[in-house]
Amino acid sequence: MRYKSAPRLRRDAVALAVLSAAYLGASMLVTNSYYQLIMTLVPIWAAFGVSWNILSGYGGQLSFGHASFFGIGAYVVTLALVYWNLTPWLGIPLGMIVAAGAAVLIGLPTFRLRGHYFALSMLAYPLAILYFLQYLGFQEMSLPMHREHPAFFLEFTDPRHYTMVAVGLLVGAVVVCMLVENSRFGLALLAIRQNELAAEAAGINARLWKIRALVVSGMIAAAAGGVYACVLLVVTPDSVFGLLVSAQAVVVTLFGGVASIWGPVVGAAILVPLAESLNAELGNILPGIQGVVYGVAIIGITLASPDGLFWTVRDRFFKRQAESPALAAGNLAAPASDPARPGPMATPTTSGAVLLKVEGLSRSFGGLRAVSLVGFEVDAGEILGIIGPNGAGKTTLFNVLNGVLAADEGSATLAGQSMLGRKVHAVCRMGVGRTFQVVRSFPRLPLLDNVIVGAYGAGLGDAEAIDSAIAALHRVGLADRAGIAAGQLTNKQLRLMELARALAGRPRLLLLDETLAGLGRDECDDVLAVLVRLRTEGMTVVIIEHTMHAMMRIADRFVVLDHGRVLASGQPREVVENRSVIEAYLGKKWAARQDA
Repeated sequence: MRYKSAPRLRRDAVALAVLSAAYLGASMLVTNSYYQLIMTLVPIWAAFGVSWNILSGYGGQLSFGHASFFGIGAYVVTLALVYWNLTPWLGIPLGMIVAAGAAVLIGLPTFRLRGHYFALSMLAYPLAILYFLQYLGFQEMSLPMHREHPAFFLEFTDPRHYTMVAVGLLVGAVVVCMLVENSRFGLALLAIRQNELAAEAAGINARLWKIRALVVSGMIAAAAGGVYACVLLVVTPDSVFGLLVSAQAVVVTLFGGVASIWGPVVGAAILVPLAESLNAELGNILPGIQGVVYGVAIIGITLASPDGLFWTVRDRFFKRQAESPALAAGNLAAPASDPARPGPMATPTTSGAVLLKVEGLSRSFGGLRAVSLVGFEVDAGEILGIIGPNGAGKTTLFNVLNGVLAADEGSATLAGQSMLGRKVHAVCRMGVGRTFQVVRSFPRLPLLDNVIVGAYGAGLGDAEAIDSAIAALHRVGLADRAGIAAGQLTNKQLRLMELARALAGRPRLLLLDETLAGLGRDECDDVLAVLVRLRTEGMTVVIIEHTMHAMMRIADRFVVLDHGRVLASGQPREVVENRSVIEAYLGKKWAARQDA
């Protein structure tokens, strides 16, 4: 469980219990069978929205094809009952297992895609299953009635009992969502959603976490589909795999509020009764009125409240409190020992021994040789400055070293272990921390959560990760800003935050890409003071920087790149006085005037 989240869980659990009891109490007063059916459909569609929210709301992986799992659950329950006489009480869990397997099969190839390509590819799966079932002759399947032991087969004469089952389904879905939100699972998904490359660089295996989210999401959706089939007693491919089914989950969640426990519940509670009531009254006059309602709802909420109704109401009428339970617990005192320094997860390296060794490293983009036969060594405890004019290949070099780009040739080893051919998160797990030329933060997460991502990505346990993150904040001087969302920080604070996130993973090597970019003179001095402290602590750093006066203060050696090649290397004073370096930076005419 992430941080000390018991108070938040208790608060949400109490609210869920009260709302569920109130809803069931209200359903007992409804006598009209159609309105009773609506009261049953509300929690079913809310649970389906919760399932979509775990993948698309928290994880940011927009899915237009979630009907795949909903329909699988419905058809597994129906077919198991028809052919095996298997009770839905067992058919629903069976459908969840089948949906979990389908999620893995769908996720492995589809998560190679991103953005709208992923969203559109997900749309193909329910359509493919729909046509396949029609081809097999399962156009319309009716659940057989059982006069003996009807409750055993989830068949009730009193429709209020179906409402009780649907509410139980929703309670289970919301509880799962609560556990996800208050765990490293939820934090990893939120980090991936806001900046996937930064999450990978912090050690998070994005593809693995996304597949896990799809499995959990698919299982909840299958349970909702199974209950839906038992309520309607008839299923068709269009009714459970159709486009409108996937749209239901998307619309109720976007309307209510993505990445929140209560968003899908709020959306379903408002839109489902409205759409169903209008369909009953005007469906014969205006066919497809449900689609009109959902379309108008999405347009309206996008214009008036892009984050969803829940977030708008909460931000407007309730005081925003710290989102991090560790912060709320007041656990921000500097630890006696600094757990953010290299620990047992990083193999100790003797000071002065070669830690990083790069030989003949090259990377091309078509005909452009961005990095060409680059080689250098970095001793443990040393700060190496990588300098060179714009376009020299410095950032490309870092991207190759930490796995963002693959090398065309050459080698790079960290304490004798090869760094090349590994994923970004795997390089991080070796003990390599990375910052970026353009700060990559998780803007909606508090500063402390941004840093904890780095500790989690390094494989630390919950308590250890919190201690390491807090220690890292103290090392960079940001402990007093821990509860502020990263999107509200200044440029200097963001630079220090990114450094703290890298430190929280207890790295052996830091790759810093223009950490001083965009900072004023005084701000540069503040960040340099932090880097000087890291040098005295023995941290090994490779830094790219254009601010030469700063590099002269902190770097032990320079390596100069020009057009992807090593132009010069050596002591800072020797390098800056090298004629070839001067020509690379300022041009041959300027160098000639200096000689004259």
